Amino acid sequence: MSDIEMARIPAGSVTLHDARRKIHRTVHLEAFEIGVYAVTEEQFAEVLGIEARHPRRPAADLSWLRAVRFCNAASEWEGLDPAYSFDGEDVTWHVDSDGYRLPTEAEWEYACRAGSTTPTYGLLGDIAWTAADGVRAPQDVGGRMPNLNGLFDTLGNVWEWCWDLLDPARYDEYRVFRGGGYADDAWNVRASVRRGGAPRMHHEDVGMRIARGGFDALDAAQGWSAKADRERAIDDGALPSGWTPRRR
Repeated sequence: MSDIEMARIPAGSVTLHDARRKIHRTVHLEAFEIGVYAVTEEQFAEVLGIEARHPRRPAADLSWLRAVRFCNAASEWEGLDPAYSFDGEDVTWHVDSDGYRLPTEAEWEYACRAGSTTPTYGLLGDIAWTAADGVRAPQDVGGRMPNLNGLFDTLGNVWEWCWDLLDPARYDEYRVFRGGGYADDAWNVRASVRRGGAPRMHHEDVGMRIARGGFDALDAAQGWSAKADRERAIDDGALPSGWTPRRR
């Protein structure tokens, strides 16, 4: 497999905002690794044995389930312990695994911000492919300026799947994706914007970036916990305005 270049992100903290529940929470993170680039078509093709029409473009039109299966396949390719196990379409993250995985939502935002506190880590025209560029497809990775962590395209180009559930009280099994895409305006291409979709959903502007790092807890790590998911699932707050209703 073509090398997946990873950046080491030091321990730190990030504050996440939940617009529907109108709450903020600060997450303290241990050090982890995350991809310098989104996973490319070439890398995806090599692992899963499919064609790469545009090798340097980010792999897109990916469902969340396909993304986590790619993570396991990439781990097995490199002799690492897979991060996930499957019971049908129910996925368990083994948080002590050193294999490739999707970043948690907190890891993604912390890595994207790279110490910045503004909506973006630079001028969008310099760092991100957005609707302002008038492109009609994802662009080759690395074509815009990186953030201070050395990561390219965390904003714009394609949205990126995360591990976390979006809002289990309102969207059941929907998973988070972050970062905005090539067809989005500036309002959506910000470090704090949250969107999501069902595990089988796929769109041409949704891809993935992988992470690594194992932790000691059994069902909690890096801002995510199974217990918190269960508690959020019984929340009875109002549906957030402007978000897509759950679809079966």
